[in-house]
Amino acid sequence: MPSRAARALWATPRVPNPPGPMWRDWLLVGGFAVTAVLEAVFRDDAEWRVASLAVTLAVVPTLLIRRTRPLEAIALAFGTVIVFNLVAILGGADEVVGLNATAFVLLLPYALLRWGSGRDVVAGTAVVAVAAVVGIAQDPSATAGELVGGFVVLSLAESLGLVVRLATSAQHRARHDVRVREREQLARELHDTVAHHVSAIVVRAQAGRVVGATRPEAATEALEVIEGEATRTLAELRTLVSALREDADAELTPMQGLGDLERLAAATGGAPRVEVTVTGVDDVRPTVGAAIYRIAQESITNVVRHARHATAVEVRVAGEGDVVRLTVRDDGDPAPPDRGTSGYGVIGMTERAALLGGTLEAGPGPERGWTVSAVLPREAG
Repeated sequence: MPSRAARALWATPRVPNPPGPMWRDWLLVGGFAVTAVLEAVFRDDAEWRVASLAVTLAVVPTLLIRRTRPLEAIALAFGTVIVFNLVAILGGADEVVGLNATAFVLLLPYALLRWGSGRDVVAGTAVVAVAAVVGIAQDPSATAGELVGGFVVLSLAESLGLVVRLATSAQHRARHDVRVREREQLARELHDTVAHHVSAIVVRAQAGRVVGATRPEAATEALEVIEGEATRTLAELRTLVSALREDADAELTPMQGLGDLERLAAATGGAPRVEVTVTGVDDVRPTVGAAIYRIAQESITNVVRHARHATAVEVRVAGEGDVVRLTVRDDGDPAPPDRGTSGYGVIGMTERAALLGGTLEAGPGPERGWTVSAVLPREAG
């Protein structure tokens, strides 16, 4: 079991697409550099102050690469500290050398566990351990409590990086699962729609066979071909989508769409009151209608669950040229900007719109409540 865990750790890849240096990273570098200069100037008990300042200023830029190259940042920073402490030992320094500003190196073990691969973690932890041993040798007067405290601080930095990494990975997996479920639902609806129409073709072909006796032989043969092709198409569609379904075989009935919005509005029981307006959408395809229904359903559900003091919800569907626009807004209290980030409903709605070639935006309304606006192509497949 331990060997399996070790192999899993060794094979862990780096976190993909780590962010590069940001403005706050440059602010950190500048802040620690200024702190080091001030400490070297005003700290009376600083040993080797010029050399300590030079070392600190030399390694503080490693903060800029701690996400994209965490192992290199550890090697440069802690490697320089190791060399400096060895020189201090050989030079017979009476006191601890170095400045307190070098505490920034605690950010590097955190970044190593947060962004590095398994091999980076193993190699980087070894470098940190060597630096700790050399630091202890350079300060033999350190008490057991100080040594334990230093070990705890380093361990906390690495543990925090690992916890953040695992939490972020779990969130990404949850987002991925939401997108997969939305794609599955769309595939189911596509299947049900096509199955419904193909079934109608089969029925018409069978009816044609019934009356075919009174018509030329060619017409009867054509109807037989139609029936055979339609039946095979239906079977192939069921086979293709069966892996995406968790329930029984598809019912050959149309999916929910624009005609079900009124029933959806009534489902809230008037708390809040839902008003539906639909104009200019007579020729919208069933897939687009189903997407509008699903987005409206999720939006109304979010109002019921999250809106404070909302009394009315306006659902407006309007055909505008080649697109259909859906707007759902409520009159609740002014919504915080992060209202839509607490769950994955907005992610699912956005994925549904994107799959059909449309867009979706959700955010606080101009004055009150929350607004969801989706634009879908009228002829989406």
